[in-house]
Amino acid sequence: MESASEMVPFPLLPTPIESNYRASTIPYRFPSDNPRKPTPTEIAWIDLFLNSIPSFKKRAESDPTVPDAAIRAEKFAQRYFEILEDLKKDPESHGGPPDAILLCRIREQILRELGFRDIFKKVKDEENAKAISLFADVVRLNDAIEDGGKRVENLVRGIFAGNIFDLGSAQLAEIFSKDGMSFLASCQNLVPRPWVIDDLDTFKLKWSKKSWKKAIIFVDNSGADIILGILPFARELLRRGTQVVLAANDLPSINDVTYPELIEIMSKLKDEHGQLMGVDTSNLLLANSGNDLPVIDLSRVSEELAYLASDADLVILEGMGRGIETNLYAQFKCDSLKIGMVKHPEVAQFLGGRLYDCVFKYNEVLS
Repeated sequence: MESASEMVPFPLLPTPIESNYRASTIPYRFPSDNPRKPTPTEIAWIDLFLNSIPSFKKRAESDPTVPDAAIRAEKFAQRYFEILEDLKKDPESHGGPPDAILLCRIREQILRELGFRDIFKKVKDEENAKAISLFADVVRLNDAIEDGGKRVENLVRGIFAGNIFDLGSAQLAEIFSKDGMSFLASCQNLVPRPWVIDDLDTFKLKWSKKSWKKAIIFVDNSGADIILGILPFARELLRRGTQVVLAANDLPSINDVTYPELIEIMSKLKDEHGQLMGVDTSNLLLANSGNDLPVIDLSRVSEELAYLASDADLVILEGMGRGIETNLYAQFKCDSLKIGMVKHPEVAQFLGGRLYDCVFKYNEVLS
């Protein structure tokens, strides 16, 4: 189930895309591996998705929009479990070999076939309301920092703190259900620098010397992530004269913010003059990326986004799914920033970092 509009390659990828772009970051297998035998990496990732089944089942059971939700949730759990076990026996079954994109896609397809449209809707709405009430305070704290370098670092820390709110991570879903998220405490408690990939000092230097004319930001989760993390950063770019395009998912997936939800959030945050805490938003555009997963394959985006992105000179991929598990090593024809928190032990191990480590990868294209 994908966006109604045509899907086209993201125009800022170098061509030919087939030989220059691979969405998945972690190689699950190599050409020399036996195609009928799962690799240790494939098994580890299939297990990761197996471990997430109970939390998805629990969300599905309590979906008030679906009749017989409990029965259907049980069917989802059973069917997804069976497919994942099949992939362990034969990696080429079910359209494999598996990678993060395929494993996410199968999960979403089963949920949608069983009538579940958005099992995280309730928690997303609650988190958005909570974050909207904190937005003005977070922006005021940022605006009070006079030193430009310190302010941008604070904004970046805010993106990481917001990105913690991720119900796709079994451990974080567990922590979250206990005590919710304290945004400011999260900003203070990030793992100390240097992070596992840490180009923040380089970026701060560029930030002080150059401004971009147009930035495309692929956004991630609802709640604190988009509202307290990304939007204050986007507002700062607007203040500096950059046109900003926020690209959100077409369809619901985990607690990722969707395009219709983003429109609603912005309408609640803007004042009657269309300003975001005193900053004009006529240069802020919202776009439907055409994506329906927590990861993204940039060889397929909506025509609308491709059109808006064609003249951008900065691409930002935020969140573990879009910026680390996929696209971490993607090259672009313009400057790019991949920013996200490492929330799976398997990703931490691959990168040689710690769980909840931060990735801040900046690539400048010398024109």
